[in-house]
Amino acid sequence: MNDNVDSNILVRSKAPLRISFGGGGTDIPPYTHERGGVVLNTTINKYAYCTLKPTDVKEISVTSLDYDIVAKYHSDKDLVYNGELDLVKAAIKRLRSTKTEQNDRSLDNLQLFLHSDAPPGSGLGSSSTMAVALVGAMAQWLKLPLTHYDIADLAYKIERQDLEIEGGYQDQYASSFGGFNFIEFKGDTIIVNQLKIRRSTLNEFEYNLLLCYTGGTRLSANIIKDQVCGFVKRKSAVVEALDETKSLAIAMKEALLRGELTEFGELLHKAWLQKKNFSEKITSPAINKMYEEARKAGALGGKLLGAGGGGYFIFYCDFEKVNKVAETLEKLNGEIVDFSFENRGLQSWESRNIS
Repeated sequence: MNDNVDSNILVRSKAPLRISFGGGGTDIPPYTHERGGVVLNTTINKYAYCTLKPTDVKEISVTSLDYDIVAKYHSDKDLVYNGELDLVKAAIKRLRSTKTEQNDRSLDNLQLFLHSDAPPGSGLGSSSTMAVALVGAMAQWLKLPLTHYDIADLAYKIERQDLEIEGGYQDQYASSFGGFNFIEFKGDTIIVNQLKIRRSTLNEFEYNLLLCYTGGTRLSANIIKDQVCGFVKRKSAVVEALDETKSLAIAMKEALLRGELTEFGELLHKAWLQKKNFSEKITSPAINKMYEEARKAGALGGKLLGAGGGGYFIFYCDFEKVNKVAETLEKLNGEIVDFSFENRGLQSWESRNIS
């Protein structure tokens, strides 16, 4: 390590998790290239965190605070994909090859500390958000002039190309940009439209939403693979559901911009009905019961977040019914999670480790 590098520097990053309201599934190839997809999502005040600390020891040390794992890698030969912290290994390899500015900072002598507010498989895009946080911290350390688009694209390539994890585009772009976004996918072109929604609408919207943890996570890649297979084989139920999901996402965006929240809740219900047609693995009897009981208690609509199979539900309720819906979900072993909207995307910064 170069003596000019201050080992007291700490580089930190935090990237927000996201809630996808509509269009999820249409952001996954080959649908994006053949028919074009759209998603409507927002980020919330739950995050993936990364701290990078340079050292004078030629090794890479990674501590995952969520899983109580500490791993050390002494050379490139150690950075093999074997199921242990592969996301970190892939990020290091990607950022090494992306480095353009000549300086005395490298990714060979450092400690990384990782933590997330939600587990993988939760439906909040936690894996992709961690990829964004990793890229953000490493880019900050290497002084790479990356845009929000650049960071999202690198995070996408780390997951989808380098690690060959099945999935779409929306999570990386939502986390990188932050806020309410309507994102369009046209072949290899991605356009992030940041929505300007009235503050009164956002306040009311947030007040009437319930985020509920179902008590289980799932391996989203298996569900997505099943969905993609259905589309490639031109199963009419899957193709029609994806097309209708795209139309509903557009309608949801317009309802939100107009402040028509009751209409939004009803569209959310229709979106869930279509989502269940993507794959038989999307839902389960327990999940169906939770949704049906929430509707009986007064929820206008809701949907399971992410690929499906478990994780988090989001529900929109009339304000007079919010407490009743919450009580109903808790009786079914659901856990209501407090949250608020986060308008900021990835944040990266340097500080000093003063001891």
